[in-house]
Amino acid sequence: MRLTVLGGGGFRVPLVHRALLDDAQGPDAAGRCTELVLHDTDPGRLNAISAVLAEQAARHTGPRPAVRTTTDLDEALAGADFVFSAIRVGGLAGRVRDEQLPLAEGLLGQETVGAGGVLYGLRTVPVATHIAERVAELAPRAWVINFTNPAGMVTEAMSRVLGDRVIGICDSPVGLCRRAARAVGADPDRAEFDYVGLNHLGWLRRIVVDGTDRLPALLADAPALESFEEGKLFGAEWLGALGALPNEYLHYYYHHREALTAIREADATRGEFLARQQEGFYAKLADGDGGGSAFQTWEDTRREREETYMAESREASGGWQRDSCDLDGGGYDRVALALMRAISRNERTTLILNVRNRGAVPGLDGDAVVEVPCLVDAGGARPLAAGPVAPDQLGLMLQLKAVERSTIEAAVDHSPRAALRALALHPLVDSVHAADRVLRAAQG
Repeated sequence: MRLTVLGGGGFRVPLVHRALLDDAQGPDAAGRCTELVLHDTDPGRLNAISAVLAEQAARHTGPRPAVRTTTDLDEALAGADFVFSAIRVGGLAGRVRDEQLPLAEGLLGQETVGAGGVLYGLRTVPVATHIAERVAELAPRAWVINFTNPAGMVTEAMSRVLGDRVIGICDSPVGLCRRAARAVGADPDRAEFDYVGLNHLGWLRRIVVDGTDRLPALLADAPALESFEEGKLFGAEWLGALGALPNEYLHYYYHHREALTAIREADATRGEFLARQQEGFYAKLADGDGGGSAFQTWEDTRREREETYMAESREASGGWQRDSCDLDGGGYDRVALALMRAISRNERTTLILNVRNRGAVPGLDGDAVVEVPCLVDAGGARPLAAGPVAPDQLGLMLQLKAVERSTIEAAVDHSPRAALRALALHPLVDSVHAADRVLRAAQG
């Protein structure tokens, strides 16, 4: 089986490779990845990540996928069984602009949420659509797994070309579910989770263990609730009032004023921090200044990245450090591997994924990409019925879906009106005039 990774020089690619190596140790060779193709527009980044993968592979015994690299998109896609899209159009410099331009107008500057997420989508959707068209031409039987942000919006844009053969993934829901299960003393692998939403805008509504929903008891137990990340972010009082556990990105909505203040008072935006950090990492490997180990240089950098994740939101909610069990970096890579295994080996499983709605979430049309539990097997991912959605949740979902679709329209049709509509309709953008100024600055 051939897996192609677009954005193959990206910093998190070794996590995918690690998951593939672990999978290769199992007794079942069927559906195993035997060739990993890394595509990137930057050969220097490809060389750096290739060095990390070579050292990582040397630490494992037994079979391992062959690795090759290319800067030619068509070469990378031809013959692929799975395509993992993890690109960043405009690089981290683009992310920094996406954060800084809204902040200059007193608006949230964040990679996928608010005006910054719209700017990122405007830049990314045309490239993602082109990739989908090339996949349809060169690898029509391939399954595309999209992690490119804004993941729900990009997956919906690609689905207009690829239909159900593109599936979006995110590590936030699985992290939330596993932490919540541990908080009630349950094995996360034995629990069932009722989760509904859009990417970076979802709620965990039930944790079912041996037929019993354990969420009400958790919501009534403040110490247990505030023992994990989301409980600390939102606070037991608000979660009890809400009656659900929100995805961590909803901190920007429910505690918007505090989050915005923390970001504006920080020494650097998240994009600026990552830009400096990754520039240093790739420079070290290019100069051979990694202390003799490309892998250890990567691992040290990765650990720092995980420790500082959502640092401003943690500061805004009282200041606290991430638990050690949340620093391993295994999230979206495990979801991607489980998804590929379910499809390639027909190993039926349930995963929270971004797929076309098809009636699963009442109130949203069938083509709207939603983030819900899906039954996955050789036929792909089918969303499970979510049942009625609380009015406050559905209201936010509908408003954000309008923003996503206006962004796609603006990007595909080059429509300035749709671009303005996308920015101004976002619930975290409080002025049409501010939206217009942000848009003009981004285009200038």
